[in-house]
Amino acid sequence: MSLEKLQPANPRDVSVYAPYYQGRKRSALPLAISLYQRGNLEGSRKIEGGESIPFVATWNISSLPADLTRCRMQFDGNADLSYEVTMANFEFVDFLIEVLFIFKGARIADFSQAFYRKLLRLDD
Repeated sequence: MSLEKLQPANPRDVSVYAPYYQGRKRSALPLAISLYQRGNLEGSRKIEGGESIPFVATWNISSLPADLTRCRMQFDGNADLSYEVTMANFEFVDFLIEVLFIFKGARIADFSQAFYRKLLRLDD
């Protein structure tokens, strides 16, 4: 299913996460929770001066914002290019909100630079 066909999540599921977000992010929350509840995302990472690299991201699903999400990403269908990151659900949903904003602007499913920095542990 593409991001264009994403339907807003149940308001009851969204309301649990609402206190964590303000403004524009809160208005995107129903779609972000719907994406989160899918448990996966196929997209591609744009590489400056090169071709985009396809990826598949998968994660576990929980209904509580403070629970932990483990996200696994595999690039180009190559097991050697697999990465994993664990964070609180509300933080991961924040990254999914960014995915929606990127998609709205660039028509490509991709995570933000901040997500990749966390995934690759560049800020540790």
